[in-house]
Amino acid sequence: MVGFDMHGLTPAPVTPFTPTGEIDYDAIQRLGSWLSSMNGVKGLVVLGHAGEGTFLTAEEQVAVIKAFVKSVDDKIPIIAGITGEGTEVAALEAQRAKAAGAKAGLLYPSHGWLRFGYQDGAPQDRYRRVYEVSNLPLILFQYPDNTKATYSLQTMLDIAAQPGVFAMKNGVRNMRRWDTEIPVIRRERPDLQILSCHDEYLLHTAFDVDGFLVGYGNIAPEPLIELIEAGKAKDYRRARAIHDRLLPVTKSVYHRGSHMEGTVALKHALVARGILSHATVRSPLRPLEAGAEQEIHAAIGTAALGKVA
Repeated sequence: MVGFDMHGLTPAPVTPFTPTGEIDYDAIQRLGSWLSSMNGVKGLVVLGHAGEGTFLTAEEQVAVIKAFVKSVDDKIPIIAGITGEGTEVAALEAQRAKAAGAKAGLLYPSHGWLRFGYQDGAPQDRYRRVYEVSNLPLILFQYPDNTKATYSLQTMLDIAAQPGVFAMKNGVRNMRRWDTEIPVIRRERPDLQILSCHDEYLLHTAFDVDGFLVGYGNIAPEPLIELIEAGKAKDYRRARAIHDRLLPVTKSVYHRGSHMEGTVALKHALVARGILSHATVRSPLRPLEAGAEQEIHAAIGTAALGKVA
């Protein structure tokens, strides 16, 4: 069977940098080994938005995959974000990722679609061709409803039926669509593993999914594993308590001016937890405003997310 079990938490880790902007391989080792040590963490998705994957050279992308593969010591699979604009470019990127040790790919839409939209059949062809060239199992990535790169229900069903596609990361961020489309996808594609990537809406989506695939998993894996378990048990009271405990962190990381700022905030939160020593990012990301670091550290403390030994 293509793919593997993702019934649990799949964090999307950041890519740590040194103060001068190079990849920090020692920090990757700390982050990957910590996350992979937890029962309930099913894999790591590297080189995504949280991982600043599009800000790295092709050589750096391969090096980051290899470093995370080493950090987890074969305990869990490494999944690579595949972000190349053109389909053939993405297929070659997937080939490189597989050669570097990735066990699957999270295939992003062509980012020109964000502005211009896509032609009928183009997303299906992208998944078909990338898998055909690379033989890398793929995760369907549903973008927010307020972008032109979001997929219709039929497009998702078509992609999910194609060879090599074994899971879906759904970030539609329109709860009307979520509530009406997820049951249909469950019914029509029962073998597809459904993962929420709604970092800021995890309570709403926890009861409908097999797991979470979230950048949030970098900084709060322990309570998020508990939230997944509460969702599977349909235990709203317990899930709500975890949500409320994490709300100060959610606000300080994800209720910002843009989701891109959340990546910077994740690094500050990892400093608060003792995994990183600073929050260096790459352009076009910028440092957060004055006072943000203190706010994030305070939120981590309020949520009782302690320093990692």
